[in-house]
Amino acid sequence: MEDEESLSKDHPTVTKDIEISGFSQTLQEAMTSIPNKLSSNSIEQNREISIIRAEPVFSVLNTPDPLAPWKELACSLKKKMRPHGKQSSSLLHFILSGLQGLFPVLTWGRSYDLKSFRSDIMAGLTLASLGIPQSIGYANLAKLEPQYGLYTNLVPPLIYAVMGSSREIAVGPVAVISLLLSSMVQKIVDPSSDPTGYRKTVFTVTFFTGIFQASFGFLRLGFLADFLSRAAIVGFMGGAAMVIGLQQLKGLLGLTHFTNKTDIVSVTKAVWIGLHHSWHLDNFFLGCSFLIFILASRFLGKRNLKLFWLPAIAPLLSVILSTVIVFVTRGDQHGLKIIGEVRGGLNPSSVKQLQFRGAYVGESAKIGVICAVLALTEAVAVGRSFASVRGYQLDGNKEMVSMGCMNIIGSLSSCYVATGSFSRTAVNFIAGCESPMSNIVMAITVFLTLKFLTKLLYYTPVAILASILQALSLELQQSESLRGLMFQVIISFARIMLSSIHPRIEILGRIPGSNIFCNKRQYPVASLVPGLLIFHIGTSFLCFLNANFTKERIGSYVMEDEKLHKDNNEEKIKYVVIEMSNVMNIDSSGIRAVEEIHNSLESLGIQMAIVNPGWQVIHKMKLARLVEKIEVSWIFLTVAEAVEACLSYKEDNYSA
Repeated sequence: MEDEESLSKDHPTVTKDIEISGFSQTLQEAMTSIPNKLSSNSIEQNREISIIRAEPVFSVLNTPDPLAPWKELACSLKKKMRPHGKQSSSLLHFILSGLQGLFPVLTWGRSYDLKSFRSDIMAGLTLASLGIPQSIGYANLAKLEPQYGLYTNLVPPLIYAVMGSSREIAVGPVAVISLLLSSMVQKIVDPSSDPTGYRKTVFTVTFFTGIFQASFGFLRLGFLADFLSRAAIVGFMGGAAMVIGLQQLKGLLGLTHFTNKTDIVSVTKAVWIGLHHSWHLDNFFLGCSFLIFILASRFLGKRNLKLFWLPAIAPLLSVILSTVIVFVTRGDQHGLKIIGEVRGGLNPSSVKQLQFRGAYVGESAKIGVICAVLALTEAVAVGRSFASVRGYQLDGNKEMVSMGCMNIIGSLSSCYVATGSFSRTAVNFIAGCESPMSNIVMAITVFLTLKFLTKLLYYTPVAILASILQALSLELQQSESLRGLMFQVIISFARIMLSSIHPRIEILGRIPGSNIFCNKRQYPVASLVPGLLIFHIGTSFLCFLNANFTKERIGSYVMEDEKLHKDNNEEKIKYVVIEMSNVMNIDSSGIRAVEEIHNSLESLGIQMAIVNPGWQVIHKMKLARLVEKIEVSWIFLTVAEAVEACLSYKEDNYSA
């Protein structure tokens, strides 16, 4: 060492020779070691690059496992039970907030004024003129005595007025629920042979309906009302309207004996037999005359909005005029069928008539669930429609609680299931209601009718009630809506099935001058990356329905592209990137399809990369050990990262 130092000082040229010779020796050693290094270069290089590439992938693969379905449901219910995360500042504030939530009248009542009251009086009287004759007809439809329809138009509206959150909903019996009750309860108890048992069962069903509705509201399950769409309601009501129309032929024709069945064959047979034996022309003539009057008044009301009151009071005018005609002409003695005695007075208690023991309790509860969901859906749907016009939000959970409480109390006071009515709510809105006070005005009017006017209903002809319900059935059918509904259902079902079985597999290209990758068909300016194919899977659930199609479509694209590049002497495809951000879930068939795509691409010498799979997808890929097979370094957050990685591999392999 000392000799070298002294030599370097005395002979600088010699030093350079030594340095050059040392460098040459180092270079020679490096050159001799290249073959050995090249043999293991790809493995070491891939390992190093994998470590580098793994960093952006860390957030994709190292996410927590998704919650089990039952835990996810429990968390959702917990959040809905406690929608406001903060505790109340004081116990008094908590109590007041709870009372205001349960009784919205404490909120809107503070700003209520005389002007609003005048509007509500007009709307309430208009509602009563429509609701009183309808309620009697609905009771007949439910196979109950007329007074029970009036009872249902008294207590439930009062309860809803202090607990409901809608300003426009008019509460009472409705045609669809009345028909549903009669058709289902009569399978348990025959109303003709055991009217008392039938009535008790109806009250019990009403109680269960209220219990279920209130429970849905307290558990914050307002979203259940969304399971039945507007289209489903229109379809159901259209079918119910047809049944109502057929059933009312009994009253319109004055038939004594008629079938309880609702199918077209049974009803047609009953009508045919009645026409040959027991029908009365006077009933038919009177009913059809007032049916024409009601339909004409409705037509005029639609043509001129200033005459909105005409179709609203037409049923009441029909009842008054027809009753006077029968009384003056003594038509009941000449074959005209009349209602007969209507029990007056306030609602009697029905607490002791509820049946919680016996063979029919389970059946009553089942009917109660069906009535609860259907009644809530109808009420919430109509309430939200008019709330959106007035510019406020309707709380579905509060509606469930209020509807439930009014039906529970109603079942204890001789009422059957009540809910919001489409037709009466529209009348209430057009009449200028400002608050639920219009329901109170209507209930007071019904109370006065029960107290003083029920004797005047004795001579009311049954044909008039049938004509009122016939007019209602024509309104409910909404032929244009039903035709549109049928077309929409067919088209929607076909589109859903087509998109489920044949999801879109799109080829993505890069927008020039950016790292944005878009569908080439939608953006023709997007260009393909040389040596790469980028696919987007357009389904949220890769499953047995579409897994095989997805695999075959990607395979066919790759083979077509391979052939095209070969014919044009272009660069061969070396990487396939599959963008899966749309895929939220996957089943075993989908896992197998992804694995088979990977295997087939690997056999062609093509590397597969996956971009941003959904949480459930990546979790199931881990469980199936598919992540290990694809390798961590080939799973990315974005398409841009995947393309950059592919190009880096390509350059590294080329330099090697």
